Formats: sequence, C-alpha cells, structure tokens
Amino acid sequence: MSPLMLSVVLALASAVAYAAAAIVQEGVASSAAGPRYAPLRSPAWWVSVLLNGVGATLHVAALAYGPLSLVQPLGALTIVFALPMAALFVGRRAGRRAWRGALMATAGLAGLLSLTSGAEAGALADGERWLLAGATFGAVVVLFTAAHLVGRSVLRSVVLAAAAGVSFGIASVLTKAVAEEWTPRAPLAEWTGLLVLSVFAVTGLLLSQASYRGAGLAAPLATVTVVNPVVAAAVGLTLFGEGFRHGTAGTVAALVCGTVAAAGLVQLTLDRMTVGRESPSSAPEVPSASDGDSPRPEIRQGVDVGAVPGTRPDLEVEVRSRAVAGRS
Repeated sequence: MSPLMLSVVLALASAVAYAAAAIVQEGVASSAAGPRYAPLRSPAWWVSVLLNGVGATLHVAALAYGPLSLVQPLGALTIVFALPMAALFVGRRAGRRAWRGALMATAGLAGLLSLTSGAEAGALADGERWLLAGATFGAVVVLFTAAHLVGRSVLRSVVLAAAAGVSFGIASVLTKAVAEEWTPRAPLAEWTGLLVLSVFAVTGLLLSQASYRGAGLAAPLATVTVVNPVVAAAVGLTLFGEGFRHGTAGTVAALVCGTVAAAGLVQLTLDRMTVGRESPSSAPEVPSASDGDSPRPEIRQGVDVGAVPGTRPDLEVEVRSRAVAGRS
C-alpha cells in the first residue's frame, strides 16, 4: 500500500472513530441524569474518551503519511459517517433536512480546507502563545455564558458545541507549535505549552459532552466538526502566514464554501428545533370530557374553581396562586 493510500485509510478510520465517540457521548447525554459536563461514573463516557483518543491518534498518523490538504478534508466526513452509524447501531435515524444539512456542512468544510495552503509555519513566540491562549479563553467564556442565556435547549447546545470547537481548534494549533519546538534533548522544555493545550483539549471534551444534552447528535457534532478546523485555519492565516490557493479566485471560493458550511449548520439546527416542537412527548395532554363530565375551563388558564363534586380518585390537583395544575 502506498503512503498516500495509507494516509487516506487512516484519515477515514479517524473519522469513523470520532463519529463513534460522538454517538456514545450523545447516548450518555440523553440517558444520564447526572453531571452534564463530566459524567465520570459512566463507563460509556470513558469509552467515548478512548474513541476520541483513537481518532486523534489516527489523524496524526494520517498526517505523517499524507499531505494536510488531503487529510483535513477527509476528517470532515465525521458527520456523514455518524448519521448512518447512529441509525444502524442505536436506531436513531435522521430526516431529510438533517441529511441535507450534514452534506452541506461536510462539502463546505471539505472545500474550505482543500483551498487552504499550508505554508511553512514559523514558530510561535511566547508572547504570541499567551496572547492566543488568553483570547481563546475569553472567547470560550463568552460562548459559555451566551449558551446559558439562550432559552432554547437546541441553540444552547449548538453554542456549547461552538465553544468546544474553538477549544479543540486552538489545542490543535498549540499541538503543532509544541511539536515543532520539541527536541529529545530537552523533552520538558515545552511543558507550559503542553499544559495549556491539555487544558483546552479537556475543556473541549467537556463542552462537547454537554452540547449533546437535549440536542440530539447531528447539530452539535456538525458544529464541532466545522468550527474546530475553521478556527485552526483562521489562526494559520493570521499567525502562520498561510493563505488560500489560486489567489483571489481561491479566496472567493473559500468564502462560498464557508457560506455553504454555515448554511448546513443552520439546517441541522432548524431540523432539531422542528423535531423538538413536533415531539409527541412534548405536546400537552388535553383532558377528555368522557364519562359524563361536562366541559370545563382548560387547565392552567388561571381561573378560580370550586370544590369538585363527588369522589374523584383518578384526579390529582395541585393548588397554586389563582391557578390549578392537574392531570387525570
């Protein structure tokens, strides 16, 4: 097998591992009543951590055998793999809008990454590293705060996923910088960089876990998958002197690809919000007027009621201030 083909296989295997990890994380988030960020007592969550580690290792190995322009776009296939895998292994099927959004996000991201030229990166000075770490920390805090101010659970999850993508993207940038500066003669010389990138990697993992709570699989996973490399590419453009291929035409094409990827994320978010509104479990139950009951005012209309005549063992009533909440 040629090195290029081996790189393709490793990149695809990495995408599958990341997809499997996301499916397990979403399952933990939807079934666990414990901590939303770090369900440490869940064995399944530790399996997802292991799968994420396998995915990262395979991705690094793929970069060792193939060019960045090939490996990075293949990594965008994570969301495309995740949807059929979720349907096959856990019985969670995606609708047409979700598939359309996933394909748009993947195609846009793959096109954007394929247009990014990897110039020879210069080393980051200590001041630039700390400035980058501080700016990233501030961005993550802002997104985290915004997520808790959003009322809708789906939007909250997408914002948390965006924060996770920012953390992962900067962790990737710092990993690249530390790897270029590391030498066997001084293995601990880059310990501060290793510490910072580890903090961002763990932060991304915890935020991504929380993003799956109440939002399903597709929207949070697509958001992390898109934001992560986009943030890393943005840093590469500003700090490493990278650019887009084919000059002005490549820049315009990159903007189009970015728009397509963003539109795909919007489609996935709207799909999940529509599913949440149309879910039978979320629809209020309307009490029936059978068994000779005469029509009465709707529950939660804030009306005063008198005593219920007769014995009604099947009716539970909770009295509140000028309102009654009950279920029959």
